[in-house]
Amino acid sequence: MNDHVPLKKLHIKTYGCQMNVYDSERMVDILRPLGYEVSDKPEGADLVLLNTCHIREKAAEKVYSEIGRLREMREEKEARNEGRMTIVVAGCVAQAEGQEIMHRAPAVDLVVGPQAYHQLPELIARAHRTKGERLSADFAPEAKFDALASGSLAADRAVSGPTAFLTVQEGCDKFCTFCVVPYTRGAEWSRPVKSILDEAKALAAKGVRELTLLGQNVNAYNGLGADGQESTLAKLMYALADIEGIDRLRYTTSHPNDMGQDLIDAHRDLPAVMPYLHLPVQSGSDKILRAMNRKHGRQAYFDLIERIKAARPDLALSGDFIVGFPGETDKDFEDTLDLIRRVGYASAFSFKYSPRPGTPASGMPGQVPDEVADARLQTLQALIIEQQQAFKANLIGQTLDILFEKPGRLAGQAIGRSPYLQSVFVEDAADLIGQIHKVKIVANSNNSLRGELLKVLA
Repeated sequence: MNDHVPLKKLHIKTYGCQMNVYDSERMVDILRPLGYEVSDKPEGADLVLLNTCHIREKAAEKVYSEIGRLREMREEKEARNEGRMTIVVAGCVAQAEGQEIMHRAPAVDLVVGPQAYHQLPELIARAHRTKGERLSADFAPEAKFDALASGSLAADRAVSGPTAFLTVQEGCDKFCTFCVVPYTRGAEWSRPVKSILDEAKALAAKGVRELTLLGQNVNAYNGLGADGQESTLAKLMYALADIEGIDRLRYTTSHPNDMGQDLIDAHRDLPAVMPYLHLPVQSGSDKILRAMNRKHGRQAYFDLIERIKAARPDLALSGDFIVGFPGETDKDFEDTLDLIRRVGYASAFSFKYSPRPGTPASGMPGQVPDEVADARLQTLQALIIEQQQAFKANLIGQTLDILFEKPGRLAGQAIGRSPYLQSVFVEDAADLIGQIHKVKIVANSNNSLRGELLKVLA
């Protein structure tokens, strides 16, 4: 006799940033004890969760389109007498437009903001009982992390390889005029040190060797330590590096104004901190930086980069750039290109400005025509690609420590991660997954590097 209860199928579609990826993984963790297993496809799923992002233009419209597809799938599932599909909208669109989603999309069973994920089991049960309780978007990050990163859940957290994300901070107090994060994620809040260390130890016990610390403004981290004093991100990383098995640390996303001297010193003195820094500047024009409310100018950014590279000469930089911001002239755009040429980036994310409802920039005069912004974006991206390829070409002949993450497509091949975040393909390394080994870089392609294992003499 088989008493096994069939597992329910859960499909999560994640939009946007690494923070959303982390949150989706935590939601899987908290729903797994309820009998859910993850499905790669929404068809036939018992629960579909859309973890949304509000940063890009028309983000909400894409969500509504997806909801329409899911509604049809639910009707087909019910017609086959296979039960009902529960549709949940989570994430930043849920936070910003929860009431509108409920009004426009009655097919949605539940709308839940980023700070209420720990309540998902209860909220889903409520949504099944009554359509009157479909929205939960309160800001309470302490409760969220107390639940999602409790000892038992941290120990049960699924990992898919030797690398993992670890959220240490949420929210932002900077209020850049183009950004919705302060309105969708709330004010800056940092997890206590002990909570982070407990989760990191659980991950290390599962074979994780590299942690990427996440936060909307991660280098503003100021969580409480065991002594009751506020920690900095640098102090936190020293504590994480002491955990047995944790060999590599990264962090993203940073703000230049929160790049303290102790964090710069950590790049110099702490071997676990990888020589790769994502430090967005957004524009190279002082006029545009003021309009963006970035609270720093181009010279301050240059000075900061000089201090960081003096501390860690081999450090590679990544950045974010927005083109076509309201009021941006050809001269302002040229200032951005000049900044990129002077700094030199190993990689960068670049976007055409898109007005987000409710942000100050959306009502600013001087909105740049789409065709002008498109042309500027292509010019900027061509420069970034040129720098990226030059950086990779400079690595040929160098020996790097590579953390092997997964098998490659060919027999015996393994794919590893360089200190600079590139994928590295290496032959005869399939038995080295989860280990760090020295590899000589011998070639590069558009999206990866190829390396050869260095033989260790007995």
